[in-house]
Amino acid sequence: MHNRRALLIDSALAIGLAVVSVSLFVLVDSGELAGSAAGDLLRPVREPDGGAAVLVGLACLPVAVRRRWPLAALCASLLPDVVLVITGYGFSSVAHLVLLYSVAAYRGLAVALGGLLVSLLAYALAVVSAEELPVTVAVHVLQVAILAGVWGMGRGLRLRRAYLEELKDRASRLERAREADARAAKAEERSRIARELHDVVAHHVSVMTVQAAAARRVLTEDPEQAREALSAIESTGRVAMREMRDLVGVLRSPAERGPQPGMESLPMLVEQMREAGLATDLVVEGEAAPLPAGVDLAAYRLIQEGLTNSLRHAGTAARAVVTVRHRPGELDVEVLDDGQGAATAGSPERGGPGDRSAGERGPGEAGRGERGRGHGLVGIRERVAIYGGILKVGPRPGGGFEIQARFPLS
Repeated sequence: MHNRRALLIDSALAIGLAVVSVSLFVLVDSGELAGSAAGDLLRPVREPDGGAAVLVGLACLPVAVRRRWPLAALCASLLPDVVLVITGYGFSSVAHLVLLYSVAAYRGLAVALGGLLVSLLAYALAVVSAEELPVTVAVHVLQVAILAGVWGMGRGLRLRRAYLEELKDRASRLERAREADARAAKAEERSRIARELHDVVAHHVSVMTVQAAAARRVLTEDPEQAREALSAIESTGRVAMREMRDLVGVLRSPAERGPQPGMESLPMLVEQMREAGLATDLVVEGEAAPLPAGVDLAAYRLIQEGLTNSLRHAGTAARAVVTVRHRPGELDVEVLDDGQGAATAGSPERGGPGDRSAGERGPGEAGRGERGRGHGLVGIRERVAIYGGILKVGPRPGGGFEIQARFPLS
């Protein structure tokens, strides 16, 4: 549609130039411009005739294709002009100026220079071949200056158009980059929220599930114990609701954000696991020092996930030990249980993504492989990797499961 419209406009321009050029040719012939500067410049040696008028019109017709084939159109327009000058008519249409401008405006520098060179050579050929024309040196200089000026205007328009296109392209690239950054930020935030939801929901729901199963088993034989289990379920549910409200508050507004759990909440977590039926011990070594908020939360979530896995998979007779070691420049955390499992130890990996978990054992390894496949351990790997830590996850030699992490504090 755009090309068709441009062709129609250029065709109308070609017809208009042809009409104007033929009219000027007739006026010069009739002497109506005699005595004027235009009449002196365009005055022919030979008397104009119909054939010369046709040549004037033909020189204007290539303007119709000036956008598609500008250099070819320029050459086609210069040919009748040169013939007019050589044969002594002395009249040259302005169509070749329009076409020279088009070559400079719509083609690259090499083609544009070629168009200027063709115009200058055609003019030089006409001057040399028609020495009897009454043209002074000043007219030659003026003609060359006109050609150079028209060419310069076309190049200026092309450079300005290229500059505007580059600005548009740069703005488009920046917009795409902003959209990509926004998508990445949203994906990262969704991943963080998913980790938090899993840590909060999975832990408490696992505890409530174990307590409910225990209450169901002893409901008829020991109502008092069943009542205690139901009370623990109620307490755990309240804690889960409170943490969920805190997490939703983070999503709603920063002003509603409550304190996140940290290492100071470990005794409460251990006690909660004991009430859920998992014998749990807490060992703290070294002098506790203030921890960065991110490391504090990551270490707590790691221990929470490890104890939740032990509660789910280690069995009712298992025992879990949580060890926290405060060392200069680093924090070590460890969650071990003695439940029945494979006897192949995991291997440590830097940053977490390549660690070997129970879910990645070979065909001959038995045990609780599902403990390495859940979203919780994936979240642990991501948390440890964020803070440049070392993570080791896998079955213990002789049975049981272990999760060990070392967080640098520098």
